[in-house]
Amino acid sequence: MNSNTYAVIMAGGIGSRFWPMSQESQPKQFLDILGTGRSLIQMTFDRLNRMVPAENILVVTQERYRELVESHLPALPSENTLCEPFMRNTAPCIAYANHWIANKAGANAADAAVIVAPSDHLILKEDDFLQIVEVALDHTRQTNQLVTLGIHPSRPDTGYGYIQFEDHNNAKDERVRMVKTFTEKPQIELAEQFLASGDFYWNSGIFIWSLENITTAFETHLKDMQDLFQEQAEAFGTSLETETIRAIYGDCENISIDYGIMEKAPNVAVVLSDFGWSDLGTWGSLHEKLEQDDHGNGMSGVQLVAHDSTGNVVAADSSGHKKLVAMRGMNDYIIVDTEDALLICPKSDEQWIKQLVTELKAKKGK
Repeated sequence: MNSNTYAVIMAGGIGSRFWPMSQESQPKQFLDILGTGRSLIQMTFDRLNRMVPAENILVVTQERYRELVESHLPALPSENTLCEPFMRNTAPCIAYANHWIANKAGANAADAAVIVAPSDHLILKEDDFLQIVEVALDHTRQTNQLVTLGIHPSRPDTGYGYIQFEDHNNAKDERVRMVKTFTEKPQIELAEQFLASGDFYWNSGIFIWSLENITTAFETHLKDMQDLFQEQAEAFGTSLETETIRAIYGDCENISIDYGIMEKAPNVAVVLSDFGWSDLGTWGSLHEKLEQDDHGNGMSGVQLVAHDSTGNVVAADSSGHKKLVAMRGMNDYIIVDTEDALLICPKSDEQWIKQLVTELKAKKGK
């Protein structure tokens, strides 16, 4: 392990499209969705800990999830949990982590390398993932480039962003290409064109860069945000940090790292990858990763008896005991049973789940 390599796990989201299993009190990253005995954040930590020492891994989350992080990740030093006072998207999250790393690295900050990863993604081929990250780390240490990981697309998915890359390769590894364009979640017709062209990969939202290069990018493209953090840098790691971060976040722009930097910077590279990735953004995206019966019904936490039923996702909060579920004459449905809610929704309408959660919040607030 390189003692000057750091990892940032972004764990502040709620995962509303995974309702009712993912709720504000226990978001998706803290769930054992696949029935492996490990939550998604635990799997992410375990994966990164194979190449980054635990003392160099930090988790950025919301204050209300601090105890959940600490209970799920007992090997993580308590001071490595950075708590945002409220959600401000990924750019402020990464700016906060950058300054924490700069403080910890001290005189070695100029040579520090950083891996940034969401807490709730699934990676099935972990050895392949770690090898790709090593390629990205090697590249970012030798250049001034910001690196993202692109995933070979298997279908014209409208739920992912896409990265278009240059045909030619100027790096020592042919999988490293310069980014031509970023496209956010396209309509199906455009997604089909992207897939057919062969020069578009899915945007994984996993980044690798040197601390020096990402700091320069913030100074260039998000200067106001960088100044907010830099002016209060001495407070990080002290008793004033919580109060200081609350004040900074109150003035921070709500913007993603993609919009704020990656789409503007001219020095962005992508490593073309295929390591069994899914962002598990929806129940439908989970389907192909689940244990399935002979009729393509995906199961999690249930014993399923299905007749004349195909292509369904059936999940329950098993709490150690798999619930028996019997179904007949249902095709391509999402069925999720928890202690306090039951969801039944056609897979083709799964984007409605996020809308439903918004409606339920509004009713609760009345």
